[in-house]
Amino acid sequence: MSIIRWLRQTVAQGVVAGSFILTPACQPTPPLLEQIKQQGELVVATQTGPTTYYRELDRETGFEFELARSFADFLDVELRVVTYDDLGTLLQDVRRGKVHLAAAGLTITPERSSQFRFSSPYQQVTQDIVYRLGTGRPDGLADLAGRRIVVLANSSHAEHLARLQNEHPQLQWDAIPNATALHLLQMVNEGKADLAVMDSNVFLSYRSLFPELRKAFEIKKSQPLAWAFSATQDASLFTMAELFFSQEHESGALEAMRVRFFGHRDFDYVGARTFLTHMDSRLTKYEDDFRTVAREVGVDWRLLAAIGYQESLWNPNAISPTGVRGLMQLTELTASEMGISDRRDATQSIYAGARYFKKLYARLPQEITEPHRAWFALAAYNAGYGHLMDARRLARQAGRDQNDWFAVREYLPLLLQPEYYSRTRHGYARAGAESVIYVRNVRRYYDALVWATERNEIRHVPTPQNLLAFQAGLVH
Repeated sequence: MSIIRWLRQTVAQGVVAGSFILTPACQPTPPLLEQIKQQGELVVATQTGPTTYYRELDRETGFEFELARSFADFLDVELRVVTYDDLGTLLQDVRRGKVHLAAAGLTITPERSSQFRFSSPYQQVTQDIVYRLGTGRPDGLADLAGRRIVVLANSSHAEHLARLQNEHPQLQWDAIPNATALHLLQMVNEGKADLAVMDSNVFLSYRSLFPELRKAFEIKKSQPLAWAFSATQDASLFTMAELFFSQEHESGALEAMRVRFFGHRDFDYVGARTFLTHMDSRLTKYEDDFRTVAREVGVDWRLLAAIGYQESLWNPNAISPTGVRGLMQLTELTASEMGISDRRDATQSIYAGARYFKKLYARLPQEITEPHRAWFALAAYNAGYGHLMDARRLARQAGRDQNDWFAVREYLPLLLQPEYYSRTRHGYARAGAESVIYVRNVRRYYDALVWATERNEIRHVPTPQNLLAFQAGLVH
C-alpha cells in the first residue's frame, strides 16, 4: 500500500473515530471533513477569470475549478462553486467558515497567514507592473512617483505596496473594490490609470486583448499560490488537501493541468494586434452567421469563429496552395459532402465548416470526453480523421492514454516518419505535426474570443472618483 493511500485511510478513520469519543448525550460537533462527507458537498469560493473559473465549450472549467473538482472526487463528494466579485468578501466568508476553502489564485502573504491555513503551493507567479506603450516605461520603484497605480482591493498586491511604502513614501495607489484584473487592464489601456499591478499568469492570459500593454518590471519576485482554509476550524479538511496535493504532484497530474491551461495562451505583439484588428474589421461581418449555425449544430460560436480565424483570418476569398478555399478552408469533396456549391460564399462556408466539425466531433469514440473531445475533433478537422485514429493507436501501443489529447499529440508528428507511418492504416500524414500547432492556435484564439466577450460585457469600471471610501485597512 502506498504511503499516500495509507495516510488517506488513517486520516479518514481518525476522523470517524474522533466523532464518537464523547457520549451521544454531549452531541459533539463532528470534524469538518466528516460534515462534508455527510452533506456530500464541498463548497469552494473562487472568482471568475482566465486562471480560475469560467465557461468554455458550454461547460464549467478553469485551472482552479478543475483542481477543486479533482479534490472533490478525491473526497468522493460533489463540488459546489461560489463565485465572488469582491476579494474581501470572499476572504471574509472563508475566514468565517461560510465556505470550506478558497481556490482563487491566492498568494501566501504574512498578513493572510495569520488568518488562514494555506495548502502546499501549486504554482509560482510574480507581481508585475503593467503599463501602456507610449506612456513611458517605469524602470523601478522610483519611477512610480506621481503616476496613478490601480490594484484590486484586499489583494496581495495592495498588501505588498503598503510594505514598500515604508521605504518609498512617494508610492500612492488606488485600491479598486468589486473589480477584476480585466477591469484594471482596461483602465490602463484606456488611459484611466497609468499603471496596474497584477499576477504574471493573469496578465499573460489577457495579453491577447491588450497588445499595447506591457510588463515594466516585477515589484515582487516569485511567490506561491495556494488554497486558503479558515484557521478557526479543525484541520481535518486541510490535512486531506495536503494528501491530495502530494498525490497530484507525485503522479504528474498537477503539471499536466498547468500545461493544459497555460501552455497555449501566449500571443506575440503582431499576432495580438492583427487578431484584434480582424475582430473589428472582419469578424463583425460574420458573427451573426457563426452564432446562427452554432445554435443549429450545438457548438460554441466562438470555437467555430476560432477555427475560421486559424483557417483564413476570416477571409472568405482565401485560397491555399493545396486548393482548399473559403473562410473555413474547405476541400471540394468536403463542400460537396456538406451540400454547398460556393466555397467562397462566407455564409455557406461557415455553415459547411460547422457541420463538418460537428460530424467529426460526433464520430469520435464515446470514451473521449471533454475537453479532449473538442481538441481531437480540431485535429481531425486539420489532419483527417483517419490519421488521428492512427496516432491514437500508436499512443495505445506505447502504453499511453489514447483518449488524452496531450498524450496523442506526441504521436501525430511521428506520422511523418516511415518507421511509424508504415505501421498505420492511413500512412503518411503531411499535416501530422501541423495539426498539433493547429489545435494549440485554435485554443488560443478561442480563449481570446472568450475574454473579448467578457471584456465587451463590462459596462462600468469603478473608479476612485465615484467611490466614497476604500476598503478598510488599505493604504492609498
